[in-house]
Amino acid sequence: QVQLVESGGGLVQPGGSLRLSCAASGSFFRLYTMGWYRQAPGKERELVATISSDGNSNYADSVKGRFFIFRDNAKNTADLQMNSLKPEDTAVYYCRCSAVGNLYWGQGTQVTVSS
Repeated sequence: QVQLVESGGGLVQPGGSLRLSCAASGSFFRLYTMGWYRQAPGKERELVATISSDGNSNYADSVKGRFFIFRDNAKNTADLQMNSLKPEDTAVYYCRCSAVGNLYWGQGTQVTVSS
């Protein structure tokens, strides 16, 4: 069982930045694929970014060049740096862990981009 706790959401103006952090439990974090997903009101949950155990990252087209995913295996964290935020980035952001064929989700953190 892996527990995930997100932090760092909030209200930001268009063009601003936020950094989300996901802290994971367990001793095998370095083996996990970590990801960030988001769900806006009335929409399906969608992929934002993932990072594999060997550090390869993947991004949704809508966030490429603006968002960056990092992992720190010593701290068991996976962060999402979000720059040049737009109102359409407003959503609940969820951390996801893929571990040994199982998927685990965090509770979500709200990001609101508004002036």
